[in-house]
Amino acid sequence: MAVIRLRLSDVSWFMKALSEPIARFANKQEKCTGCFWEGRFKAQRLLDEAALLACCMYVDLNPVRAAMAESPETSKFTSAYDRIKAAEGKTIESAAAPMQAINREEAAKILKSSTKEELVKRRKAAKVRRGPRIARDGWLAPLELNPRVTGPAVSKEGLRASDKGFLDMSLEDYLGLLYWTGRQGREDKNGKITADYAPILAKLGIAEGMWCDLVWNFKKYFGKSRGPGSPDRMREESILGVRKFQPGQKMVRKCFVGSN
Repeated sequence: MAVIRLRLSDVSWFMKALSEPIARFANKQEKCTGCFWEGRFKAQRLLDEAALLACCMYVDLNPVRAAMAESPETSKFTSAYDRIKAAEGKTIESAAAPMQAINREEAAKILKSSTKEELVKRRKAAKVRRGPRIARDGWLAPLELNPRVTGPAVSKEGLRASDKGFLDMSLEDYLGLLYWTGRQGREDKNGKITADYAPILAKLGIAEGMWCDLVWNFKKYFGKSRGPGSPDRMREESILGVRKFQPGQKMVRKCFVGSN
């Protein structure tokens, strides 16, 4: 039997030859250039509530921006859609199916006393086990922040990661601002921020006239940033970090009051 020995350089060449056709195909579809996965996905730490609110709305409005939906209530596969449907009383089947915990001794007894057919039957039954029906947004963290909770708030029901919430505003205000912001993406619907939502932006220091631009062009302002946030917060982060500069600070100043 012949033994084939591969050098590290041979493996590198093989992986390069394998990835090139995939990269070309993906780049052709997405009309971009570069290595496969390059720039397509990355994690950014949102530094303050201003960045969190803008990012949430940027994501919730993705289908509207891509002309795949007319408005948030038709934007399937977004958190906003699930929250809207939950408010209408819609439910879904939970993935957290009820399970009975057993210890090692009990598990060993089941394995010893069960036939092969019985074990197969138990496995099949476990696969089709259904969870209870829950509110459409029951798997999501609450949107409104609970001010009484100072630390982590692990969900007691086990349906979601946390019960704490993440924005200092009501769901009603969030959806109202989301609808308004979504309408501004259409050329025939541009308008001044209403009195109902102006205080929300003022509290976060966001300039009213720049709010829509900040949301619709989130990547333009924060695409190269390691931590999106207000100019002051980005400056603080750069001072504390290893690198003393946060890309995007100059551009984002125009979106915040008193930061020019």
